[in-house]
Amino acid sequence: MSNSAARADGRRADQLRAVTFEPNIAPYATGSVLVSFGLTRVICAATIEPNVPTWMKQQRVPGGWLTAEYSMLPYSTLDRKPREIARGKPDGRNIEIQRLIGRSLRAVIDLNKLGQNTLWLDCDVLQADGGTRTASITGAYLAARLAVQKLLDAKKIAENPLTDSVAAVSVGVFGGHELLDLNYVEDKDAAVDANIVMTGRGQFVEVQASGEETTFSREQLDSLIALAQNGLKELASLQAVFLMKHLL
Repeated sequence: MSNSAARADGRRADQLRAVTFEPNIAPYATGSVLVSFGLTRVICAATIEPNVPTWMKQQRVPGGWLTAEYSMLPYSTLDRKPREIARGKPDGRNIEIQRLIGRSLRAVIDLNKLGQNTLWLDCDVLQADGGTRTASITGAYLAARLAVQKLLDAKKIAENPLTDSVAAVSVGVFGGHELLDLNYVEDKDAAVDANIVMTGRGQFVEVQASGEETTFSREQLDSLIALAQNGLKELASLQAVFLMKHLL
């Protein structure tokens, strides 16, 4: 299958959108980042609460906890998206994505080293153009790392509990071509759509892949994963450059 297509936005098939990270976008959070994957923009805020969930206390589970919440602001899409409170029920897609964000970050944190603290990760989509979950995971790691550094600097914890970085990217088959980092137009009409979460050391956290009214072969899946890996290595490098600048 070809992966040499030129795309509507001028990118190569194997090219990420422009990726940027802006720190301290939410000053009252312990750590925060505005992450942009092209036109997709997400505020990722990490807040550290000096407490743990009741179930951990009842079961005497040592260490701390990490959890995530995700939402799309009403004006983040072309058609206004009603708030969950106005709909009177939780949005199933939001719940799925926030669980994915939580799993992804828990894969790279030693909760025992976090102490009796809860690390909350709030990801709020300002503008959606595909890949909001992958941008959220990529930015949430950076917000968490900034927040953890404040705990370390204040000597509230002895060691960095984050064991590795983590990032995510989408890949898919659109118009017969394998593409990296799908925007909305590509994502909504993709024949195959996948989201890949990987650590900085190259270990997979999660692989989500599905055919949209079609099937795909093992060879296609392997090819898409390889395409994602290259993009994820680039994202890990961008994360490292950001942290070198902002953790000085």
